[in-house]
Amino acid sequence: MIIGLIINPYAGMGGKLALKGTDGSALDVALSRGAVPIAEHRAMVALTYVPPDLHFLTASGKMGENVLKRLRFNYEVIWKVDRESTAKDTKQTCQLFIGRVDLVVFCGGDGTARDVLDALGDSVPVVGVPSGVKMHSAVFANTPKEAGEAIYRFAQGDPGTRRAEVMDVDEDAFRQGELRARLYGYLKVPDLGGLQPPKGAVFGTSDEEQKEAIAEFVVERMEPGTIYVLGPGTSTKAVADRMGQPKTLLGVDAYLDGEAILLDASEEDLLRLLDGKRAKLLVTPIGRQGFVLGRGNQQLSPRVIDMVGMENLLIIATPTKLSETIFLRSDSGDVELDKRLCGYRKVLIGYDQYRMVRCQ
Repeated sequence: MIIGLIINPYAGMGGKLALKGTDGSALDVALSRGAVPIAEHRAMVALTYVPPDLHFLTASGKMGENVLKRLRFNYEVIWKVDRESTAKDTKQTCQLFIGRVDLVVFCGGDGTARDVLDALGDSVPVVGVPSGVKMHSAVFANTPKEAGEAIYRFAQGDPGTRRAEVMDVDEDAFRQGELRARLYGYLKVPDLGGLQPPKGAVFGTSDEEQKEAIAEFVVERMEPGTIYVLGPGTSTKAVADRMGQPKTLLGVDAYLDGEAILLDASEEDLLRLLDGKRAKLLVTPIGRQGFVLGRGNQQLSPRVIDMVGMENLLIIATPTKLSETIFLRSDSGDVELDKRLCGYRKVLIGYDQYRMVRCQ
């Protein structure tokens, strides 16, 4: 079996810096602020779970060759890049895969998925290794490990394919706190478990009273002198609204004694703020996908979680959201942290009302 591998080496670099993506000029900002690449590492994690006898076609350097060389796979470089890679290189490489590979594995975010769609159409099945800031598309595995397991099962025999949505958002609007998502098309994916559903709509008003009840309970029990860090989402925004304070809908913000002290924080902002302080962290899962860490809130890194303490992590979600979210998930980039979150987690779903939800 022959696998096509393509890596967007810049995918996800802006997450910890609160840039909400690295498309276009945001990549230059991320690089200037010392963003650390993560895509190659995540691709390497995925490929440690695949059979060693597979043969790969790939692009040079950071776009695939480096990882395959380190893992000692048999591979052929079919597209060479002697400069910083662009979306055109992704598309060109994918076009060269057509008719030559049985499966395309790509590592990136929704922007990369769009590039793969533009180049491949429905000519060959794909598996997406999640590495972007925003991953609304249903072509991604839940984690790099599950991506590797899906590749392994596909290589054992043809499981058939199904269509999966490729979604993306307007990054400029995203940075202004607006979510404008649209469907761009469909890619073929192996008909296996381990791939995430498309992100559900969580911006409706049908459960506003539930959010208000959660917010009332949280605010009434806030402890003086404790910093409260609120992750992205409308449920956490309801908490800020209850305090009468501003909240960046898609950012991470901090509050002390009922006052906003840090808005749209990066990982480094949070580490400086929380050093030696008592804090609590409120997060809400992404609708349907169930991710509480690692999707759209990479600022809440393993270092930040360790500083706050797992015992001070509070998950909030309305019953409406949980009705379409079977499991909670974490893809923090730290395997040990993700394991610590596994099991049944207590979720605040109303005024002093909780539900036990499995995290896997």
